[in-house]
Amino acid sequence: MTPLLLIGAGGLAREALAAIAAVNSVQPTFEVLGFLDDSADKHGLLVDGHEVLGPIDLAREHVGAQVLICTASSANQDSRMRISQRLGFDDSRYATLVHPAASVAAGVELGVGTILLACAVITAPQQVGRFVVAMPHVLLTHDDAVADGVTLAGRAALAGNVRVGESAYIGSGALVREGLTVGAGALVGMGAVVLKDVPAGETWAGVPARPLEVRV
Repeated sequence: MTPLLLIGAGGLAREALAAIAAVNSVQPTFEVLGFLDDSADKHGLLVDGHEVLGPIDLAREHVGAQVLICTASSANQDSRMRISQRLGFDDSRYATLVHPAASVAAGVELGVGTILLACAVITAPQQVGRFVVAMPHVLLTHDDAVADGVTLAGRAALAGNVRVGESAYIGSGALVREGLTVGAGALVGMGAVVLKDVPAGETWAGVPARPLEVRV
């Protein structure tokens, strides 16, 4: 089994831990060593039976372990990309996690550090970037292109030939029409119905989705 450290000790990390248990129930794969989190008040706590061992940089001392970056927030969209840059590890140090209840078509290429939770579906061969998170019941259909660091919250769905730029965040239940682009760093609100391209860095919400603000 591969020793594994989970970066972050919040909700996504707990979900990842449950997904790891599901993976291990099919085939023993990961030995979870614990969590790493920069919040000092969490150090030493037990989260679902595993200790928060210390800050993120402690990963450098566990040279034989892989890491899985488990941070996701609409207020901190690029956190996984920034943590990976901070650690500076090569790709071999990063785990990729696919829940056994996810459905991934043959020929799909998943970037390192990507997390697919239960019932996420990718229907046809395509490339998914590094450090992408697809929460439960996310749907990616044919010819989509999801860049590094993208977060797709639960039940978000992309129709065919959708492009999503780096570190964009697609909120829970959002729908994106075929052939559109969601730009880098954009935020699509939960339940939004996207019928036009979303420019980089903008926040869109509503039915149909419309711009709310331009974020720097």
